[in-house]
Amino acid sequence: MAAPDVVVSTEDKLALFTRHWSPKVIAEANGWEVKLVKVAGEFVPHEHADVDEIFVVLAGELEIRLEGRPDVCLRAGELFVVPRGVVHQPVARAECHLMLLEPGGVVNTGDSGGALTARDEWI
Repeated sequence: MAAPDVVVSTEDKLALFTRHWSPKVIAEANGWEVKLVKVAGEFVPHEHADVDEIFVVLAGELEIRLEGRPDVCLRAGELFVVPRGVVHQPVARAECHLMLLEPGGVVNTGDSGGALTARDEWI
């Protein structure tokens, strides 16, 4: 676990794994986790009924398909907050690196489950 006064290199942490759609926790503050994830292709449509989810694109481009709303396209250096209860589907046409900010214990696939469901793993 990263202590509050330790510098964490996102580049160094991203170099430690290759698997897509498998978020890795790199820090925690006030019950919120900071996660890094590499993505490519389409993720499962899902929602988080009780939590907002923050996506920050570090490298590449990400489309977030939103049910009942216009889709959002993000480039490196941009972020978007998916409001709680909104069904969303992240899609990356090429590998994309993301930082996710969300309360600890949030399941990446929401209630959808499936093979892409990941458990919290610290790196």
